[in-house]
Amino acid sequence: MDYNDQIKNRVKRIEGQLRGILRMMEEDKECKDVITQLSAARTAIDRTIGVIVSSNLVNCVQKAEEKGESMEDLVKEAVNLLVKSR
Repeated sequence: MDYNDQIKNRVKRIEGQLRGILRMMEEDKECKDVITQLSAARTAIDRTIGVIVSSNLVNCVQKAEEKGESMEDLVKEAVNLLVKSR
């Protein structure tokens, strides 16, 4: 799969969030604030997983159509990936 700049930028933003969270911990910030930021990072990761899985599914379906293959297994695999990520 080709990971485009948009997906890479998402991961870079998440990396920045995590560095910020670590800094908050080192500065002994309030637990509530750290948890809020961790939750935001988790949400960003979940959304990135969704984007990657959906983009990959589209590519795989297109290739399967060209080859005349069944798409049912591809869809099941994509759903399983999403379920595992939760």
